[in-house]
Amino acid sequence: MRLRHLYLVLCVIGTALPYWKLLPWLIDHGLNLSLLCQELFASRIGAFFGLDVIVSALVLFVFLMAEGRSLGLPRFWLSILATLLVGVSLGLPLFLYFRQRELDASSPR
Repeated sequence: MRLRHLYLVLCVIGTALPYWKLLPWLIDHGLNLSLLCQELFASRIGAFFGLDVIVSALVLFVFLMAEGRSLGLPRFWLSILATLLVGVSLGLPLFLYFRQRELDASSPR
């Protein structure tokens, strides 16, 4: 299996696992962002994980923009969108897929 294919598998896993827990919550509560934040930060451990993911996403945005521009990746912005819609668990492997695909195409065989 090529590395870029592994990144695609991780994209699927990175989408399926978080949404496996989010979709039932959305069915029960709708898109109630204030309740979502309230429940996320209801405990110290929840706040720990919530803040960790928020900071990780911000760091990922900086990395995506810098690396995407330096490599001239045309669709690196899709990784930013994926991070906003799903999370770091999709945004990072999606970017790594785009990056690896570009690297594979530019390397001699």
